[in-house]
Amino acid sequence: MQLNLPHIVAEVSAAFAAYERALADHDNMTINMLFWQSPHTVRYGIAEIQHGSDQIRAYRKISTPVPKSRRLHRTVVTTFGTDYATVSTEFISTETDQIGRQMQTWAKVGPDSQPEAGLYGGWRIVAAHVSLIDKP
Repeated sequence: MQLNLPHIVAEVSAAFAAYERALADHDNMTINMLFWQSPHTVRYGIAEIQHGSDQIRAYRKISTPVPKSRRLHRTVVTTFGTDYATVSTEFISTETDQIGRQMQTWAKVGPDSQPEAGLYGGWRIVAAHVSLIDKP
């Protein structure tokens, strides 16, 4: 298996950047589009759990925007072959003294299984976990 092929890292990085822009803009349509539309998609949030894209979409309807002061750091994109990747990042905000952690598993689901998947090369979030911890 080939790790971190530059063109695959670039594809996943572009999809992740689009997700982060949508999150900052509270663009739920784009956020929802970037999650795999499947009952197998999982999102563990700071204070909630969603199993399946329907639950994720329902959560997005009632979610509040992330703070405008939210800043990412230590973002690591790791790709495995051409169809699987993880993105790990930490974030801070003036809204809290805690450090946020965000883990996403991305897979290339392709346009055959999801019509809109042609966007961002078919990369979609298939699992996500967000948490907060006290600063060390």
